[in-house]
Amino acid sequence: MALAIASALTSTTLALSTSRVENGRGAFSSRVDGRTSQRLVVVRAGKEVSSVCEPLPPDRPMWFPGTSPPKWLDGSLPGDFGFDPLGLGSDPETLRWFAQAELIHSRWAMLAVTGILIPECLERLGFIENYSWYDAGSREYFADSTTLFVVQLVLMGWAEGRRWADFIKPGSVDIEPQYPHKTNPKPDVGYPGGLWFDPMMWGRGSPDPVMVMRTKEIKNGRLAMLAFVGFCFQANYSASQDPIENLMAHLADPGHCNVFSVSLICQ
Repeated sequence: MALAIASALTSTTLALSTSRVENGRGAFSSRVDGRTSQRLVVVRAGKEVSSVCEPLPPDRPMWFPGTSPPKWLDGSLPGDFGFDPLGLGSDPETLRWFAQAELIHSRWAMLAVTGILIPECLERLGFIENYSWYDAGSREYFADSTTLFVVQLVLMGWAEGRRWADFIKPGSVDIEPQYPHKTNPKPDVGYPGGLWFDPMMWGRGSPDPVMVMRTKEIKNGRLAMLAFVGFCFQANYSASQDPIENLMAHLADPGHCNVFSVSLICQ
């Protein structure tokens, strides 16, 4: 219940700042939570082009039924459920920055949660031994920690610098191979796509599936951010157990092993 409430409350509008494209108009219908909405879209023809949707109608599903979205939340961002009670996104440039911040944090959180759960599953299956995600930094690897830190700092600094440059001047960081007689599409900020990040071309073409997939990504990212915060609290209060191990202990004895227990370390 608490997770469901938190997930609803964190359904903010912070996703990608979209851009408009030209050459071609069309109307698309989509169903969201049982409702049918009509959207007018402007797209270029061809599979190679990322396309975006016009704002959803005002009667789209809200984070709290019966409420009206702020005027700056027009439904053009993936995962926009009208949640901004403090008005943090009222400034367009601030909203654009928050959108990118949420997007990248969502992706990091999904990687983090995957990196926590999969090794624990492999340990339970006997493929690895003595795994604990919260002490991974103290383990011995193929190189010393200082070397790994410096290498990561350089590589991450380069990648983040490129991402920042693309945010400042959209389209300035072109990572696609250049071919004669072929013009590469201009990617949306935060969605580089192309051969390296979208080899199956799922994020291109008709606006409806593009918006649906971006909405799925941001919703899963929000859930992953909540999950990671939960893992941090769980590691702090039950340092001898990993998330899946602690969950199994709770399911085996929910009356004594739960969040209200004096100690969450359950045997």
